[in-house]
Amino acid sequence: MKVIGIDFTSRPSRRKPITALSCSLEEGTLTAGELEWWPGFAAFEEMLAAPGPWIAGIDFPFGQACRFIDTIGWPQNWADYVRHARSLGRDGFRRTLDAYRAERPAGDKEHRRATDRAAGSISPQKLFGVPVGLMFFEGAPRLLRSGVTVPHLHDGARDRIVVEAYPGVVARRLIGRRSYKNDTRRKQTLDQFLARKALFDELVARGPELYGLAIDADPSLCDDPGADQLDALLCAVQAAWSWGRRGDAYGAPRCPDAREGWIADPMVSAATSMTSTSGPEDERDATVCQEPGAPQG
Repeated sequence: MKVIGIDFTSRPSRRKPITALSCSLEEGTLTAGELEWWPGFAAFEEMLAAPGPWIAGIDFPFGQACRFIDTIGWPQNWADYVRHARSLGRDGFRRTLDAYRAERPAGDKEHRRATDRAAGSISPQKLFGVPVGLMFFEGAPRLLRSGVTVPHLHDGARDRIVVEAYPGVVARRLIGRRSYKNDTRRKQTLDQFLARKALFDELVARGPELYGLAIDADPSLCDDPGADQLDALLCAVQAAWSWGRRGDAYGAPRCPDAREGWIADPMVSAATSMTSTSGPEDERDATVCQEPGAPQG
């Protein structure tokens, strides 16, 4: 099976392109292959439309939190609210989220999905810092238009499957909170390189235990200071794990929400299944994806 890991960005350029790693999965071994760098969305869209069979793991939030959807009054179907978000335009989408946040009380301005709480990831409404809200805005409509299948969110082509990946949860599980990347040259350090190397070594060593996969990849993936290449490998690992569980809901958590989406990772799925979706946001933050003794997300 062809497996593609994609490190996504909301504004691809030559300096910060979308990074894609094509891999092959055969008899329990995931073998890393060709790297590609896409400085615009055209190549990303071509990849989504390419004939299957393949599965891709892409690092951006595919959906929004139910609390946000319900409160703002967006359509209740994933495809419909994705179309609505896109119809606002990039600036209109920003204004809508800014206005929503301005009217909410402190501590209840941005909401996380059940899968975000389990993974320790930030709200898909976030526009600053890591602008995952803009990643959703640019990525989700392209998934919808491409006709791919997004398990539990959208039925499309059966031989083109896309799942949401999140490298951060893999990194925290394997090396804790160690910093392993930075896009700013002056902030790139030897310690970060050593952290990337440790992350790679742990992934290869523990791949069979954690993901049911032997991982065959070149350590040179660690050389990229921004870790886009290494993150693309982590996305591919999560996608390959999901493909291995295609007969069991692709490894999704129990009763996944058909509006929010879910992150393809065994620990996240287990933790999401235990997380309630009712009650105020701050009361739902206690259940996070972690191993005993690991820092919370």
